[in-house]
Amino acid sequence: MTPPLVHEVFPTLAIELITLLGQEGEPELAATVRSLPLVAECNCGDDFCQSFRTAPHPAGQPYGPGHRCVTLSPADGTLVLDVVDDRIMYVEILDRAPLHDTRPAPS
Repeated sequence: MTPPLVHEVFPTLAIELITLLGQEGEPELAATVRSLPLVAECNCGDDFCQSFRTAPHPAGQPYGPGHRCVTLSPADGTLVLDVVDDRIMYVEILDRAPLHDTRPAPS
């Protein structure tokens, strides 16, 4: 099954990511936000975490060469992106108001 796109599920967040990445001098990353899949939500269980994966993580290993963190400056909470070879792999979202999932409810 093909995962939904982040901008379809969380359109307000996608717009915010594009804007903040532009402000951080990351226009190439900003251009990729509309094509990011929502692969898996974080399962840490912390009530302050709404993070998610946009690509599978290497099992039991760090991202390795080509990895960098892009810390954004949102008006609320924390947004940090794990980027590998100019591809957003993980969106860390902490201490923010709940995201509004726009997917239709299952029937």
